Amino acid sequence: MKSGKHSLIEVVGWYGVIATILAYFLVSFGALAPTSLWYQGLNLTGALGVTWETWFKRDYQPFWLNLIWALIASAALVNLFVHLQ
Repeated sequence: MKSGKHSLIEVVGWYGVIATILAYFLVSFGALAPTSLWYQGLNLTGALGVTWETWFKRDYQPFWLNLIWALIASAALVNLFVHLQ
Protein backbone atom coordinates (compact mmCIF):
# COMPACT_ATOMS: atom_id res chain seq x y z
CA MET A 1 0.00 0.00 0.00
CA LYS A 2 1.26 3.46 -0.85
CA SER A 3 1.90 6.05 1.79
CA GLY A 4 -0.11 9.28 1.81
CA LYS A 5 2.83 11.23 0.40
CA HIS A 6 3.25 8.87 -2.55
CA SER A 7 -0.49 8.86 -3.24
CA LEU A 8 -0.57 12.67 -3.31
CA ILE A 9 2.40 12.75 -5.70
CA GLU A 10 0.59 10.34 -8.04
CA VAL A 11 -2.64 12.35 -7.89
CA VAL A 12 -0.78 15.57 -8.73
CA GLY A 13 1.01 13.80 -11.58
CA TRP A 14 -2.24 12.45 -13.00
CA TYR A 15 -3.82 15.90 -12.70
CA GLY A 16 -0.90 17.22 -14.74
CA VAL A 17 -1.39 14.66 -17.48
CA ILE A 18 -5.15 15.27 -17.66
CA ALA A 19 -4.82 19.07 -17.59
CA THR A 20 -2.21 19.11 -20.35
CA ILE A 21 -4.20 16.76 -22.59
CA LEU A 22 -7.41 18.68 -21.89
CA ALA A 23 -5.73 21.97 -22.83
CA TYR A 24 -4.48 20.52 -26.09
CA PHE A 25 -7.86 18.96 -26.89
CA LEU A 26 -9.78 22.18 -26.17
CA VAL A 27 -7.49 24.37 -28.28
CA SER A 28 -7.35 21.81 -31.10
CA PHE A 29 -11.13 21.74 -31.44
CA GLY A 30 -11.64 25.48 -31.06
CA ALA A 31 -13.18 25.47 -27.58
CA LEU A 32 -10.32 27.64 -26.29
CA ALA A 33 -8.03 30.10 -28.01
CA PRO A 34 -4.27 29.57 -27.64
CA THR A 35 -4.13 33.01 -26.04
CA SER A 36 -6.82 32.32 -23.43
CA LEU A 37 -6.02 32.40 -19.74
CA TRP A 38 -7.71 29.02 -19.30
CA TYR A 39 -5.51 27.38 -21.92
CA GLN A 40 -2.30 28.77 -20.51
CA GLY A 41 -3.43 28.06 -16.95
CA LEU A 42 -4.13 24.41 -17.79
CA ASN A 43 -0.74 24.19 -19.52
CA LEU A 44 1.05 25.72 -16.54
CA THR A 45 -0.63 23.66 -13.82
CA GLY A 46 -0.49 20.50 -15.90
CA ALA A 47 3.21 20.87 -16.58
CA LEU A 48 3.92 21.62 -12.92
CA GLY A 49 1.96 18.55 -11.85
CA VAL A 50 3.99 16.26 -14.09
CA THR A 51 7.21 18.07 -13.14
CA TRP A 52 6.54 17.49 -9.45
CA GLU A 53 5.83 13.78 -9.90
CA THR A 54 8.81 13.15 -12.16
CA TRP A 55 11.13 14.92 -9.73
CA PHE A 56 10.16 12.51 -6.96
CA LYS A 57 10.48 9.52 -9.29
CA ARG A 58 13.91 10.72 -10.49
CA ASP A 59 12.70 10.61 -14.10
CA TYR A 60 14.63 13.56 -15.42
CA GLN A 61 13.77 13.71 -19.14
CA PRO A 62 10.04 14.40 -18.56
CA PHE A 63 11.00 16.59 -15.60
CA TRP A 64 12.98 18.96 -17.82
CA LEU A 65 10.45 18.81 -20.65
CA ASN A 66 7.61 19.80 -18.33
CA LEU A 67 9.65 22.38 -16.45
CA ILE A 68 10.39 24.13 -19.75
CA TRP A 69 6.71 23.72 -20.73
CA ALA A 70 5.73 25.41 -17.44
CA LEU A 71 8.19 28.27 -18.04
CA ILE A 72 6.74 28.86 -21.51
CA ALA A 73 3.20 28.85 -20.11
CA SER A 74 4.29 31.24 -17.35
CA ALA A 75 5.79 33.63 -19.89
CA ALA A 76 2.62 33.42 -21.99
CA LEU A 77 0.47 34.20 -18.93
CA VAL A 78 2.64 37.19 -18.03
CA ASN A 79 2.34 38.39 -21.63
CA LEU A 80 -1.45 37.98 -21.51
CA PHE A 81 -1.73 39.90 -18.23
CA VAL A 82 0.49 42.72 -19.55
CA HIS A 83 -1.71 43.08 -22.63
CA LEU A 84 -4.92 43.04 -20.54
CA GLN A 85 -3.88 46.25 -18.83
